[in-house]
Amino acid sequence: MLLKILVFMIYIGFPQKLNYMERITDSEDLKISMWVTVIKVAEIRNHSSITQFILLGLTDSPELQILLFWVFAFIYVLALTVNFLLIFIISNFKKLHTPMYFLIFNLSLINILSVSVTIPRLLQSLWTHRKMISFNGCITQVFFIIWALGSELVLLSFMAFDRYAAICHPLHYTIIMRKEVCVGIAIFVWIAGMINTAVHTGLMLHLSFCDSNVIHHFFCDIPPVLDLACSDISINEFMTKVANVVYGMGSCGLTLTSYFFILRTIFRIRSIEGKKKAFSTCSSHLFVISFYFSAIIYTYIRPSSVHSLDKDKLVSLIYSAVTPIVNPLIYSLRNKDFKEGMKVLTGNFRMLSRS
Repeated sequence: MLLKILVFMIYIGFPQKLNYMERITDSEDLKISMWVTVIKVAEIRNHSSITQFILLGLTDSPELQILLFWVFAFIYVLALTVNFLLIFIISNFKKLHTPMYFLIFNLSLINILSVSVTIPRLLQSLWTHRKMISFNGCITQVFFIIWALGSELVLLSFMAFDRYAAICHPLHYTIIMRKEVCVGIAIFVWIAGMINTAVHTGLMLHLSFCDSNVIHHFFCDIPPVLDLACSDISINEFMTKVANVVYGMGSCGLTLTSYFFILRTIFRIRSIEGKKKAFSTCSSHLFVISFYFSAIIYTYIRPSSVHSLDKDKLVSLIYSAVTPIVNPLIYSLRNKDFKEGMKVLTGNFRMLSRS
């Protein structure tokens, strides 16, 4: 009798206990499911909450924006004109088919790329007062501006080496800077610049931007974009330092080494006329690299504690808008061969117009 009662109580209580355990299990599963959902939503929000950035530009004054629009429109047209003119004359005047002008030809291509990445977007912002830029557009701008800057740094160092070969080893210049070497230099310059920018933009695509989307600049650049990231940027900063050493310090070191031997050779020349002639062949390039390297070092290689938004914008204008105009003017107006090419070109145009 007691055994029957015990079995009956177990029979009644076991389903209730089983139901209770099932409810606990269901509750735990629900909590886990909710946590997973929250984590997934947070991850999606971190990566997709910022789809556009705001470029503050150079000024908020409508009157100044109109003035700056026409100023930068003139700068952009002038930069394209002088660089395309330089490319056209070098291509069509056989006397300029030399290693030095082959490198200048590539420099003009880089100048066109650099000014076309930054100025048109700035002109659009100044004219329409729209400061928004998409995330993909911002990353694209970073890609091309870093490609242009890295390539120009490497190219300027090879241009210094070209002047070293011409002044220090004039008898072997045609062998040192033969056609195969020049083509190899050009390929290396463009590929080296692309590898550098591919690493930076690739790492930037993995960052999360979930807080502010205001960029205190007139174009997307590495420092101001990294300032907005809400995820770990230690790898980005490390690779930036590596690029600074390899591209910045490396190019600067090669350039300074070349000019050390150039100046030593010039000082050994006895005649004053010989010294002037030798120095005139490299003075224009020395001015360009001093002008350009100082701006790049201030922007990318300076200590992070030295930070001024207004100065950053002004310095960025040097390598993004000023140097694309200064480079072709310096390399063309001071050179007799280029002036001769200009005369031949204008003479041909006059003959065509008369006929």
